[in-house]
Amino acid sequence: MNSELNNPYANALNGLELKDPVLEFFNFCKEREKIRIRREKKESFPWSNDTIFQNGRFLNVFREDDRVSRSIINFASKYKENLPLLVQALFFARWCNKQEVIESISDDLFTNKKLFSEKIKSFKQWCNFNAYPVEPINWNDQEYSRLDSAVELFDNIKNSLADLICKADGNVIVATNIVNKRFKMVNDFPIFMAIIDIAWFRPDIIKPTSPVPTGIGAVAYLNRLQEYLGLDNHEDTCERMIGLQKQYWPDAKREFLPIDIEYLSCECRKYFSYVNGTKKFEGKNKFIPYKG
Repeated sequence: MNSELNNPYANALNGLELKDPVLEFFNFCKEREKIRIRREKKESFPWSNDTIFQNGRFLNVFREDDRVSRSIINFASKYKENLPLLVQALFFARWCNKQEVIESISDDLFTNKKLFSEKIKSFKQWCNFNAYPVEPINWNDQEYSRLDSAVELFDNIKNSLADLICKADGNVIVATNIVNKRFKMVNDFPIFMAIIDIAWFRPDIIKPTSPVPTGIGAVAYLNRLQEYLGLDNHEDTCERMIGLQKQYWPDAKREFLPIDIEYLSCECRKYFSYVNGTKKFEGKNKFIPYKG
């Protein structure tokens, strides 16, 4: 993944002094996890005294606790033993990335190409355009839009995709690169997300402990961690942060994996962008508590 290419977040933390980015990372995680627990207990808003958490939108500390990820897990779990269908389901889900759409797709619908296509095209907005960019795929010299990839291409190539991923020996970075040699996307983040999701269901195919590529949103904070820890690359930085978890957060609900450090570095970049004044509480960034 070329995390330096066209990165709108590259300068988000420029000029910001962080004396101990490791401590700040774990402080962020602990406070965000407390918010999740308080919210799930149906305590009243605000769930934190931190005004940034009160006003900004942040994903949960553990990916499996996020609403879209829960939807994907429920949607794809039935295909666990059929790798091509599992791969198709996960690539569709990450190209869609919209909870209510994913939850509307039954097994009978998903495995009927005509009905599945009609269902997806019936939505006024079938995917989440705001989460991350998804470019067209170029497969065998033919371009497929985001929609056509989701409803047509992934079904057509699910066996080939599964075969390509199996060649990676469980490594997320290798699998992402192998697939993108065929997809020819500039930003391969959606591929990376679909592939790491396989680890939830088939750790024999993709190892949960695999190193992961750095998404553009995580670069700025991972660079801070890398420099502070005196390391040479993001992979080693993720491993060191995993090792430090027992010291900084011994009572976390589970041990971190490389994907967690990458993902949470993106969330820390968001948080400290607010601190730095390079991100504003507006539009999709503004958290508005649900009142119902």
